[in-house]
Amino acid sequence: MRFLGMMAVISAAPILMGQPIAGLWRATVEVNGVEVPFRIEFQGDGANVKGSLFNGEEKFMSTNGNFSGGVLSLEWDYMAAKLEANLSGGALEGKYLRPGNVVYPFHATRAVKTAAVRNAPDIGGLWVLEGVHSGKGESAWQFIVRQKGAEISAAILRVDGDTGTLDGSYKDGKYVLSHFSGMRPARLEVTPAADGTLKLVLNGKEEMKGVRASVARAEGLPEPTDPTKHTGVKDASEPFRFNFPDLNGHLVSQSDERFKGKVVLVNITGSWCPNCHDEAPFLAEMYKKYRAQGLEIVGLSFEEADQLQNPVRLRAFIKRYGITYTVLLGGATDSAKEKLSQAQNWDAWPTTFFLGRDGRVRAVHAGFPSKASGELYVKAKEDFTAQVEKLLAENALTLQ
Repeated sequence: MRFLGMMAVISAAPILMGQPIAGLWRATVEVNGVEVPFRIEFQGDGANVKGSLFNGEEKFMSTNGNFSGGVLSLEWDYMAAKLEANLSGGALEGKYLRPGNVVYPFHATRAVKTAAVRNAPDIGGLWVLEGVHSGKGESAWQFIVRQKGAEISAAILRVDGDTGTLDGSYKDGKYVLSHFSGMRPARLEVTPAADGTLKLVLNGKEEMKGVRASVARAEGLPEPTDPTKHTGVKDASEPFRFNFPDLNGHLVSQSDERFKGKVVLVNITGSWCPNCHDEAPFLAEMYKKYRAQGLEIVGLSFEEADQLQNPVRLRAFIKRYGITYTVLLGGATDSAKEKLSQAQNWDAWPTTFFLGRDGRVRAVHAGFPSKASGELYVKAKEDFTAQVEKLLAENALTLQ
């Protein structure tokens, strides 16, 4: 009997070790003592396994992966991030690693359907958040909410961009929302108040008050910062100058032949920046559409020291978003203010300077929202497009 029992255990081992991983899982990472829930989806097995993180319905799929012997390893080269976990007892336990030796404890179990909550309060629509803590001089943010029953998806929009899609549902008198797409982990608790306002607690500590946008306007409350008025240049009569190496080490300047008589967008960016990931596919699409009409785009990418020596993540960023416009290495992130000496009140990643055919700055747009911002995302794209088309329509001038 002992022999048969031992045989049963041995024969069961390959079954346990060979548990499939494909499908949707509910996961958490722990960030600064706050547990952030999110979705992760796996496909394939062995050396062909893939993992996808989500920003709403947008997928951030891993670029390399392996799952064998109950050990999972995934990499996202365009974020320079890794996930390492072990599968045991139907749960994945491990860690998510980001650049700078940042480690988030990771836990996941298979997703299961939960019972729908009835009679959840309606908070759908546009809100203005008061009591914000901003290092950019903002006195209010926007809170965009889409609701279906007890389920909502939302985003907080600041001058530099939004939080990505915060997903969640209503339970025990409040909505609990969260986001993690490999970057910008966030947990938001939203409690509807009897007076029609909202109490928001971000990441367990930052408290804000939400007021319907229509009410905020009627009461003359502080408005969110206009991204087209946040940043400027010290002297608009001077051409905007840049002189930085491309990824092959060749210096590129605004005086190069390729930019003469062109409308140029100078985009301050970085492959580490979540809002820059939101903006990149739009800029790539715009460049393809308007290049033949005289548009050029220059990405000035400021990166960490290791990326400046070997810009692996930046190259992957360019590949992921199909970027064909000029990308230059501006230098280290903490050197950007010094190197962008013509800018005034620049502090948002990304920021885009619109140069007319004479090389002078005609407009500046701070930040960029993701699809999570809904109509405000659409408006940002329309504003960019309108500004580009206006500048392209102007007659070419001789550069001075």
